Order: sequence, then structure tokens, then C-alpha cells
Amino acid sequence: MRVLVTGGTGYLGRAIVRAIAERGHEPVVFARTATAADLPGRAIDGDVRDRAAFAAAARGVDAICHSAALVKLWQKDASEFDSVNVGGLEHALAITRELKIARLVYTSSFLALPPRGAQEPLAANDYQRTKAAAHRLAMKARDAGAPIVTLYPGVIYGPGVLTEGNLVGRLLSDHRAGKLPGIVGGERIWSFAHVDDVALGHVLALESARPGTRYGLGGEDAPQMRAFEVMRDRLGTALPRQLPYWLADIVGGVEELRARLTGRPPLITRGAVEIFRHDWIVDSQAAGRDLGYPSTPIAAGLAAMLEELLPANSST
Repeated sequence: MRVLVTGGTGYLGRAIVRAIAERGHEPVVFARTATAADLPGRAIDGDVRDRAAFAAAARGVDAICHSAALVKLWQKDASEFDSVNVGGLEHALAITRELKIARLVYTSSFLALPPRGAQEPLAANDYQRTKAAAHRLAMKARDAGAPIVTLYPGVIYGPGVLTEGNLVGRLLSDHRAGKLPGIVGGERIWSFAHVDDVALGHVLALESARPGTRYGLGGEDAPQMRAFEVMRDRLGTALPRQLPYWLADIVGGVEELRARLTGRPPLITRGAVEIFRHDWIVDSQAAGRDLGYPSTPIAAGLAAMLEELLPANSST
């Protein structure tokens, strides 16, 4: 199977591309810097906002795996979230229809769904707002007969580049380096989903999921602090301080003002604090039953990531 992977140079996208190749399929990587990424398969430079380039890259493929997204805490021009996260999916759906592509696997997000105990998704920041809007678009397309399979990864973690898509890695790295003032919502439950499990889940969906189905791709459900406890047990680091929500809200407001004045991204926003107030649990039972989706325990899954955080001369 030849699969076009949008966003194939991102943190999750790279893992998906490698998983596709490892399963014996042919990935076609479509991203702005695809040709410089040294990934398996064919590389095509392009942007999902460019419909013509997107369509050209999709010609001759058997399926599209649409994982491209603008994953950021903040962006000076908020409309970029709309054009990438919603507009990119609009293009993927239109191209799937026009080229009669048999399957579109769309990477949504746990943030597109309501947190535990809520009835509606939040719109705490522009990323979450646009992923929720894209989710509604995906469901409308599904109901109209589009061959779309929608996946909802949990909080993705594992070794790899420390982008904003690798939140756990960035938090642990900053804490190890003494640059993390504290965490917000350490008691809140996250579904920790190992990046390799999530990537395999995408390939399993490409291979066998029925069009119109939806699957959560989570992992071990544990408090946010659990990642730091594993780090403490393995590397001997102290646990981070827990910042109260009221203080984090004040800092978030100050950081937002600074970002507007300077154009430099904030360290935290009030929207992020709102997200940290909630439990985010992703049910993977259906994916395990129907697709064979695995679930790596967090202690085992963090091992390789924590090795990357060790100093080069350390034997800890």
C-alpha cells in the first residue's frame, strides 16, 4: 500500500512514516521540509494549505494519513491554526473524494473531545479550538459517506525531538536541566500514549479499520506527576513543585501580555492552565479489540526517553 503522510516530519509523523515502512508499505512524506528529513519512502516538499500541491502529492496513492497540524501553545497570527488544522483537513477530504482514494486516516486529538465529566469540548486555546472544529468537520464528512477513520491519540511521549508535540519530553528535559519552575495539575489524569504505539495504531487503522470508525489511541492512565516519579526513580531527580492554579493563571496572563508586546511565545497561557485543570482519559479498548493496538506501560515507555536526558558521561 502506498500511503501519503501529511506532517510526516513532525514528532508523531516521523514515527508513523517509519511504522508504515516497517510494515512493508510505501510511505510518501508530504511536509514543508520533507526532502531534508532523511525518512523512508518518497519525500515531497509542500504545505497542506496549498491544495494543488497536496493533490499532486496524493496522485497514485492508496490511502492518506493526515497527521499534519499546527501544534503550538500560541501563535501571533491565530488564523494559522484555522488554515492548517481545519483547512488542511478540508483539503484532505476534498482530495480523497476527487481522486477516489479508498481511505483517509485522520489524526485528531484528545483535546478535540470533552474532558472527563464535561459534555462539550473546551476551546481553551487556538489549537484546541481548531482541533475541535476539525473534529466536527470529520464527523460531518463521515456522516456524508467519506471513507474517513478518525484517531484520537492521548498524551504522546517517547524518545525523539523535543517539539511542542512532545510535551512530556519537553517537561522532563526542562526539569532535568533545572529550567522548570513547577507543574500545573500534577494530580490530573492523563492517558500516556507511547509514540511508537500511536504510530503503529495509525498503520493498523490504514490496514484494517472500517471507514467511518473512530478509535482512541491512549495508554496507561496516570497522574501527570507519574512521569516525574518514573524519572525520579530512574535518574534520582527530585519531584517538581506543583503550582496552584490561581498563581499559574496570573503568570499566564502576564506571559500573554509579554507575547503580544514582543512577539515571543509565552511560557504558559491561561488557556493551557484551563486544560491542566481537567482529566484527559482516552479509552483504547476498541482499538485493542478491533485493531490489535498495544499499550506500553509508562515506566517501560519512558526508559529510552530518560536515557536521552542523561549527560554523555553519566553512568546513572
